[in-house]
Amino acid sequence: MWEEPSLSDIFAARQVVSRYLPRTPFLHSAALSGRLCCEVYIKYENMQPIGAFKVRGGIYLLSRLSAEERQRGVITASTGNHGQSIAYAARAFGVKACIAAPVGANPYKVTAMEALGAEVALHGRDFDEARLWAESKATEEGWRYIHPANEPLLIAGVATLSLEVIEDLPDADVILAPIGGGSGACGHCLAAKRIRPQLQVIGVQAENAPAICRSWKSGQLLSTGSADTFAEGLATRYAFEFTLGILRRYLDDFILVSEAEMEEAILALLETTHQLAEGAGAAATAAAFQIKERLLGKKVVLILSGGNLTLEKLAEIMGRRRP
Repeated sequence: MWEEPSLSDIFAARQVVSRYLPRTPFLHSAALSGRLCCEVYIKYENMQPIGAFKVRGGIYLLSRLSAEERQRGVITASTGNHGQSIAYAARAFGVKACIAAPVGANPYKVTAMEALGAEVALHGRDFDEARLWAESKATEEGWRYIHPANEPLLIAGVATLSLEVIEDLPDADVILAPIGGGSGACGHCLAAKRIRPQLQVIGVQAENAPAICRSWKSGQLLSTGSADTFAEGLATRYAFEFTLGILRRYLDDFILVSEAEMEEAILALLETTHQLAEGAGAAATAAAFQIKERLLGKKVVLILSGGNLTLEKLAEIMGRRRP
C-alpha cells in the first residue's frame, strides 16, 4: 500500500522542484480582505509555467522514475492540468508521455499538452472514463501508469506549495483549497498543518461533483453518476483510496460550491487581483464568500490553483452578470 509523505519527504521534493520551477507569488489582497472582512492572502499558482499547481507533482514524480520506467514511457488521465503537468515534466526528463483526456476536454489544455510533446488520446465522456481507458492501455502496452491521486510522489511534489505558504505566513489561520483528486489539499494537510497544527485546512468541491465530499463524510469510497461542472479540475465521479484516507485523518471541513458561486468568484478575482482563474482555481474564493461569517478577522489563504479558463467561457460568464 501507499505511504503518506513525511515532512522530510516534502522538503526533499522541494530540493528538486525548486530547480525546475519558480516560487509563485503569495500576496495580501486588500480588496478581497475588505469584501470578506478577514485578512486574505492568495497563492498564485496560475502563474506556474502550465498555469496550474499540478506541475510541482509532475516534476517530482518524473524525477524519481527509474531508468527502466523512463524507457517504458508514462501514461495518465486528466481533464487537463494534471496532464499538462506530466507532459511538462516528461519533456524536462526526456520521457515519452501519453495523456488520456475525455472527449470535449478544454481545448486550451489539450493544445498545451500536445505542444509539450505528449500524445493526447481522447476517450470517454468524462475524466473517469478516460482514466479507465488509460489504466487498460498501461496494462496492455507496458506504460508506467501514473494515477492522478494515488501517488505519494505527486502529493509530496504539490505539497511544496504548502511549504511556501506557511513559510511566508507562519501564523495563517485557514487554508481553503480546491479538491479534484485531492492531492493539493492532502499537501496542505501533510505540510502546513504539520508545521502549524492549529491551522485549519478546508477542502472545496463542486456541488455537481461531490463524490469526495460525500466519501469524506461517510468514511466510504463513494461515486456519483455524473460530474456535471464547468470546473473540469473538480470533475471527478470517484473518491480515491489514498487521498481520501489522508483527508479523513487531517482535513478540518469540506465545502460544496455551486456553479454560480464559482462564476462569481472568477469575476471577483478578476476585479480585485486582475488575475484569471479557471473554475477550480476560483473554488476556494467561492467557498470563502459562502462561509464569510466563519472567517471574520482570520488570516485566510486562498489557493488560486489554476488559470486555464477559455475566453469563450469567460465571455459566457461575463454575459450572465447583470449590472
